[in-house]
Amino acid sequence: MFSNSLILAATVWDMAIWFGIIVLILGGLIFFALFARYVGLWIQSKTTGAGIGLINLFIMSIRKVNPTVVVRSKIMAVQAGLTQVYPISTRDLEAHYLAGGNVPNVIRALIAAHRASIDLDWITAAAIDLAGRDILEAVRTSVYPKVIDCPDPKKGMGSLDAVAGDGIQLKARARVTVRTNIKQLIGGATEETIIARVGQGIVQAIGSTASYAKVLENPDKISQTVLNQGLEAQTAFEIVSIDIADIDVGDNIGARLQADQAEADMRVAQAKAEQRRAESKAREQEMVARTQENRAKVVLAEAEIPEAVAEAFHTKRLGVLDYYELKNVQADTQMRTSIAGGNAPEDGKVTI
Repeated sequence: MFSNSLILAATVWDMAIWFGIIVLILGGLIFFALFARYVGLWIQSKTTGAGIGLINLFIMSIRKVNPTVVVRSKIMAVQAGLTQVYPISTRDLEAHYLAGGNVPNVIRALIAAHRASIDLDWITAAAIDLAGRDILEAVRTSVYPKVIDCPDPKKGMGSLDAVAGDGIQLKARARVTVRTNIKQLIGGATEETIIARVGQGIVQAIGSTASYAKVLENPDKISQTVLNQGLEAQTAFEIVSIDIADIDVGDNIGARLQADQAEADMRVAQAKAEQRRAESKAREQEMVARTQENRAKVVLAEAEIPEAVAEAFHTKRLGVLDYYELKNVQADTQMRTSIAGGNAPEDGKVTI
């Protein structure tokens, strides 16, 4: 029994030793794998003074942070001397990466701003980057001004159409030179607002000019008028200059409007004349109807004459000689009328 116990104890001890050896081998393999993965980044960090240890690199992987992005961004910051100006820590880089920001782009923007003596710190740059703006492009535009065409050719508009005080249409194209205003980049309006405001200012300036000839003589006056209106307020840009690239003379809008007004007035006059003509025609027809009515009354009155004559004969108030004398008077009257060249109307004849 005692020997069996010794054999069992020896077996357990051997298993424990082998288990320990296996654990050490596995641990060594894991350490070697991690060391092989991060040794290059760790060496770069040590040689450049970035101050990121091997354990920190391993913890970054656990936090789902790309160690390569953080290490190289920190190296750029250290080599450019940003860490001596702005307090940029490794935790700040990791937090910005986890927030979905573009860490290398922010570092490059800070380097460019530092070299160009632009006041830009890490907090502001990171906020601009998280807001969706390209901070590096903004810094470049601040250093090298950008030229914007007005109107935007991508919108399909070839020119800005405006009408001067004398009614002549002018078609203008402008080029606006802008640079980024870092302080108003967050929440500031974009290029489309600049284009819209400049276009509105040019149209307004041309419209307030008495004659198109003055605009053609001095286009710079239009650009200066627009530039003095403070169009860059609440935008992410500062307008450096507004240059009128081209001005073409269009149609005579004033003459066209006057012609259209004259044509409209003529149509109104024609309509009124036609109305008066219709009223006169209706009045004429009404008078014709009244004439016919009066003639009918005359005919009815003449039809009563024979009856009156017969009644006079019957009552012996009219004799035969009187009747013939009346007929002679009528015949004499008709003869004189025919000799005078007149035609007595048939309706005027009285037949007894």
